[in-house]
Amino acid sequence: MELAPWRLFLLLALFSNPFLVYSSYASRFIIQVEEPIEPQLTEASLKRWHQSFLPSAVEESGADRRLLHSYSDVFSGFAAMLTEDELQEMGKKKGFVRAFPDRVLRVMTTHTPDFLGLKVGIKGLWNDSKLGSGVIIGVLDSGVTPGHPSYDDKGVPPPPSKWKGRCDLKTGCNNKLIGARSMIDGVGGSPPIDKTGHGTFTSSTAAGNFVHNASYFGLAKGTAAGMAPRAHLAIYQVCQDDGCNVGDILAGLDAGVKDGVDIFSISIGGQYKALDQDPVAIGSFAATRKGIFVSCGAGNDGPNNFTLANEAPWVLTVGASSVDRNFRASVRLPNGKVIPGESLDQPRNFTKSSLPLYYSTESPACDMDPPDDSHRGSIWVCNVGGKIAKDVAAFVKSHGAKAVIFIVSQVEGATVLIRRLNFPGIWLASQDGSDLISYLISASDPSASIVFNGTDLDISAPGLNIFAASISSSDAPEYAIKSGTSMSTPHLSGVVALLKATHPTWSPAAIKSAIVTTANTDMSDELLEPALYFAKGAGHVNPNKAVDPGLIYDISDDDYVSYICGKFGEKGARNIARGIVDCSKSMTEEELNYPSIMLAPKVGAVAKVSRAVTNVGPARSSYMVSVTISKTFVSATVTPETLTFTELNEQKSFTVSAEWGTDGPPTSDIKFVEGKLTWTSNDGKHVVTSPLIISALE
Repeated sequence: MELAPWRLFLLLALFSNPFLVYSSYASRFIIQVEEPIEPQLTEASLKRWHQSFLPSAVEESGADRRLLHSYSDVFSGFAAMLTEDELQEMGKKKGFVRAFPDRVLRVMTTHTPDFLGLKVGIKGLWNDSKLGSGVIIGVLDSGVTPGHPSYDDKGVPPPPSKWKGRCDLKTGCNNKLIGARSMIDGVGGSPPIDKTGHGTFTSSTAAGNFVHNASYFGLAKGTAAGMAPRAHLAIYQVCQDDGCNVGDILAGLDAGVKDGVDIFSISIGGQYKALDQDPVAIGSFAATRKGIFVSCGAGNDGPNNFTLANEAPWVLTVGASSVDRNFRASVRLPNGKVIPGESLDQPRNFTKSSLPLYYSTESPACDMDPPDDSHRGSIWVCNVGGKIAKDVAAFVKSHGAKAVIFIVSQVEGATVLIRRLNFPGIWLASQDGSDLISYLISASDPSASIVFNGTDLDISAPGLNIFAASISSSDAPEYAIKSGTSMSTPHLSGVVALLKATHPTWSPAAIKSAIVTTANTDMSDELLEPALYFAKGAGHVNPNKAVDPGLIYDISDDDYVSYICGKFGEKGARNIARGIVDCSKSMTEEELNYPSIMLAPKVGAVAKVSRAVTNVGPARSSYMVSVTISKTFVSATVTPETLTFTELNEQKSFTVSAEWGTDGPPTSDIKFVEGKLTWTSNDGKHVVTSPLIISALE
């Protein structure tokens, strides 16, 4: 997405002082101020107080137009349009804390419920949770498509009495879609109609109702349903075509807290920002302290290190993996070799005969006209993918091509993110594409046939090529197939709704622990090699195990504050946790009672860290520990090796120790060693697994 120049300027970093030096015209800022002395201000009085921070010239010229949002529940402050001089003047006023330049962030099914083991009428999480009945999911995204069948409220009970929100749609709100508001630029009452389809896709994935006979041009046919079909949806429009302003996201969080949501689903992210400099992280922390679960996308960058988004420990950071459904197509060579691929364009009457192949080493991306017309009627082979594929398909069609074979880039490995082209086409993974290129170069008269196999089921998790509701257009029906952490995030938001309906007293940290420690860890990466934890996270969600994890790693508000104190000091803690904080019990990152564990022992020394687990399984139970380390030159032990419980919610502590061998890591190239720590109940029914990382970084 290309940002307009005025938006690019907003991405500048804050200097050491709280002001940002920039050109003289007004731009969007998020202003943090001290907590108001008078508690529980009304909405009108809060707005007047925030307007009092604006310079007198601004108040006289129209403060209402400059003040975009007033925040109260998740952030102490407001968003406003200000010039450099106005910001400098504001900074002199009593109660001013600091200013953030408003950043622009980017937005990041029929079968996935069944794939995750969620089935109607069968004992399991859907049955136990009554399909998420009574839980309210607040979706911060591009809006909603009113009247879409995924928002039908058949079988959905009225919202709980705690719901205080509103619907700004003329039609379409009901017991399923209980709230819909636009938070963009502080415009109240505007209908939050989805113009991109992203918000409709994510919200229906989280909690869309059952829709029979749904399909995407005949593919992925079946009954569409979100993860929590009976949960309620509250939509907060915070995104437009060119992205999502942080100030609007913060306004959505603030409104959702007031309205009474239980879960926030945020498929939005940007480049890394320190937690104390990230208003979304600060607002999410405030929501978490109020018992609201926050689920966010991990971003779609990578595979390089340090590309994670939304990494605050109080949110669930969701990556994307594949599902066990493929839209199969294949390339058949004259020698009988079959090269597998996928396609969303599968014409029923496409020829089964071999056609000549056209591939230009001078124009592998198919961006140059061929030298003559001899290749009309051929299948073109193009090394290109992504958003320009549709343009390439139109280009080759204009030159008389019968079909196109796209080979994705090497960095995408075995991943094939397919798109509809409105032209016969097939997508090949990088390695499979290399086999085809080798044949093309060696053959004197290369040819091939394309076989379209329709929808097929395999094995794997939800984030790539996901089917869900979308906006209708001449190019697409009311459903779509998309990929990314935008798609995986609402899957987890829906799963959280099911867990919250089953365990209403569990804290957000407890629910997160249940998901992390019961995840399936046997996964492959993009190159089909065993995935490392830094690529797969804790693993692939297993909802039916998460509902009964046996043990949980819980984290209290005070624990989070101690963590923030240890990371940012007392001043930083006041800015994040708001108001007076007690930093006398600060802790390091490693000491936070998180369900994953990292130790960084120095050569010749032992590193130790403690954890506490709470029994949420049978009252009388016993657990034995096992530790697995991938390398022999490092060792890890746990004390005690057995935990015995006699009652529900009883808590027990243990210590994890790690040390390198005599000489430390054998090479300087080794930065991390992976392992896992597993508590297994004496009856074998509960297996509680934590990722264990031994770091060699100083």
